[in-house]
Amino acid sequence: MPLLLGPFVRCRFSATLRVLWLVFAGCTCTGSEHATATLPAAFNDLLPHFLVEPEDNFIVKNKPVTLTCRSTPATQIYFKCNGEWVHQDDHLIERTIDPATALPIMQVTIDITRQQVEKIFGLDEYWCQCVAWSTTGTQKSQKAYIRIAYLRKNFEEEPQGKEVTLDQEVLLRCHPPEGVPQAEVEWQRNEDVINPGSDLNFFMTTDHSLVIKKARLGDTGNYTCVAKNIVARRKSNSATVLVYVDGGWSEWSKWSACGADCSMWRSRECSQPSPGTRGKDCQGLDLQSLNCTSEQCPQTVSGAEDVALYVGMVAVALCLTLLLIVVVLVYRRKKEDLDSDVADSSILTTGFQPMGIKPSKPGVWAPRPRRPPPHSKNSHLLTIQPDLTTTTTSYQGTLRSRPHTTGKFSMTNGPLLDPLPNGSHTLHNGKLNSDPAEFVSRLSTQTYFKTLPRDVANTSYGTFNFLGGRLTIPSTGISLLIPPEAIPRGKIYEIYLTVQRKEDLRLPLAGCQTLLSPVVSCGPPGVVLSRPVILSMDHCSDACLDNWAVRLKKQNYEGTWEDVLLMGEELVSEPYYCQLEAETCRLFTEHLGTLALVGESLHMGAAKRLRLVLFSDAYCSTLEYNIRVYCMDDTQDVFKEVMQMERQLGGRLIDEPHILLFKDSYHNLRLSIHDMPQAHWRSKLLAGYQEIPFYHIWNGSQRYLHCTFTLERLSLSTCELTCQLCVWQVEGEGQSFSLDFNIAKDTRAVDAEFLLMDISATALAGPSAFQIPYLIRQKICSSLDAPCPNGADWRMLAQRLKLERHMSFFASKASPTSLILDLWEAQHFHSGNINQLATVMADIGKQEAMIFLVSDGEC
Repeated sequence: MPLLLGPFVRCRFSATLRVLWLVFAGCTCTGSEHATATLPAAFNDLLPHFLVEPEDNFIVKNKPVTLTCRSTPATQIYFKCNGEWVHQDDHLIERTIDPATALPIMQVTIDITRQQVEKIFGLDEYWCQCVAWSTTGTQKSQKAYIRIAYLRKNFEEEPQGKEVTLDQEVLLRCHPPEGVPQAEVEWQRNEDVINPGSDLNFFMTTDHSLVIKKARLGDTGNYTCVAKNIVARRKSNSATVLVYVDGGWSEWSKWSACGADCSMWRSRECSQPSPGTRGKDCQGLDLQSLNCTSEQCPQTVSGAEDVALYVGMVAVALCLTLLLIVVVLVYRRKKEDLDSDVADSSILTTGFQPMGIKPSKPGVWAPRPRRPPPHSKNSHLLTIQPDLTTTTTSYQGTLRSRPHTTGKFSMTNGPLLDPLPNGSHTLHNGKLNSDPAEFVSRLSTQTYFKTLPRDVANTSYGTFNFLGGRLTIPSTGISLLIPPEAIPRGKIYEIYLTVQRKEDLRLPLAGCQTLLSPVVSCGPPGVVLSRPVILSMDHCSDACLDNWAVRLKKQNYEGTWEDVLLMGEELVSEPYYCQLEAETCRLFTEHLGTLALVGESLHMGAAKRLRLVLFSDAYCSTLEYNIRVYCMDDTQDVFKEVMQMERQLGGRLIDEPHILLFKDSYHNLRLSIHDMPQAHWRSKLLAGYQEIPFYHIWNGSQRYLHCTFTLERLSLSTCELTCQLCVWQVEGEGQSFSLDFNIAKDTRAVDAEFLLMDISATALAGPSAFQIPYLIRQKICSSLDAPCPNGADWRMLAQRLKLERHMSFFASKASPTSLILDLWEAQHFHSGNINQLATVMADIGKQEAMIFLVSDGEC
């Protein structure tokens, strides 16, 4: 007779097997042919629990994987894979007794083959779990997922070779091939594995890129990215990193004794340092001779016949001396011009006074007034007594650029910098000698820049060297900070910054995407930067990343737009990094180009900030009177455009702008006017309100979006106008303007000075572009870059300045403090809030006498 073992298994027992089953599983026999599987009475109320559960596994090549399940007390165990029971013949069953508890233990194993998994590969993940029975009930184990392991051959991104100067930061990118399980990555230099734990000059980022913090001569070599998992091991193509050093001259040796030819010699060697790995050889003489005086010369000259010879020798010596003096003076003059940026301390101790901003006239509204910084008793900690004897505030002189070596970048079709006849470039106060129109015209002739608008009013440009500087487009909130050392020493770049009109560039937007910032171009693209510059520009999002997927887009050389950054998921190894503030975006980048922020709403709670601005006619001689309501993105560049346009139209601003949060709810924007004195005014609007479609606003591409309310006064003598003007989104937020003014009293158009409220220089080069003096900056960096056990280092500075979200980004750079100070400079240039930084330094624990002299022992 068959014996029922659960819902699926039937078996027959011989007499011998019945005895074993009774001993092993507690079965009892009924009659001579029947047996029923039961547990001892003491275990009848126990549910089975798992001692071993199946675990995730990978199929390597064609080798099957074995899943094991062990439970106690259990009468049966069966596997279920992807919702279907595994056939009983595929189970291997073992039964034992736990000697400690006398509980029966049952273990079941099955094999899963590659063919079974491939049947559903791509449709779903293959999983198995086991189900155990006892007399009391059933229990299910955890699910085990079985995947086919693989590792593709081609790397998604391989490292590229580079030539770098000594102490320069090097980034080698590597995206390993796609694989399951995900490949582990290690780096090799000349076939030797690199261990960042033992050599702290190496740093491996979370996306597997390798950072060499400061390139050493010993870091020259072939670098290989190695990816491996349980299936295979792949190697990328090797990238050659060449660290070069230019040669320098040693000191001159002492003059030799006067020789028989009445001359003496001295020499010097190209050994401090010696040129290494394609570095330039030393320039100039390595051997120098000089005629001896008559007293030193061993030869004697006597007789009248030698007088002429003596006089001739004296004349030649005088000529040589004069020639030598001229050569030395010319050499020293050129050397002083080259090194005056570091030799002349006056350049580092002047020009650090905060830039003043001319206050607006009374009664004229100013956008986003800046609150003056609070005074602090610690402000003296970050100041240097200025040299009152000098008036130098910016660098002037000539600098020679080092010739490009093989493998360096090339500039479009022609140089942006027209070289002077002697091969040098001239820098005067960070401004070009040519006029703006000539510069924009010359820039637009380059191949890549032919699409740039010839808009001089919205373009800033300047010439910069390693001291850095700043470009600003007034009244737009757009600026470019070029920190010290961002431009390699020996290089001079002519850099521009311009804001594009949105109609000039077609930015592809789809679905719920919207333009959140101006389209800004800075360049020239392709210039080599040693460290990131900071591009600041306004945005109009609600700054809540939970509501948005904010992407940074860049236009490539072909004119197409590419996503280069997803906000909130920045990788420290990427060439772009962003801080999104309430109204401003600060972008760290080493790659210049045309950039814009595009947002995609994640749900209907996402909102854009709209700036609502009211204008009317400055002069009205008819019965009709127009009020124009602009609904624009809340960015300063758009507001500046509208102000300029209204000035040309003869309009005037009649109330302070209001801010409206416009949500991604697909609802339109409505505008209406109410509460006019019916005895004197009437509206010519036929409907109760005007409406702007949702997509016209959300897209962000229409810069001058507005509605016009045409009113009619019943008499020319009526000048007083009072009314309520309402703007609201259907089922959303709204704003109301209470208007009460005399249309004839103020007939001035938009004040020209209003458009020039930001009177800061468009281009500042060298120390005058920064709040923190160069020497103080160096001391702060040397004091805080080294990690301290008590945390009194750059990490505490970041926390005090509320920048702790960017810790990993700062830590990936050779000098974290310098990046923090760069960001502080970008945020506080106009406010002059150096007192805040002094207070923070005091809070960290850097006392006045030791603020920049913290030793390792004090840490």
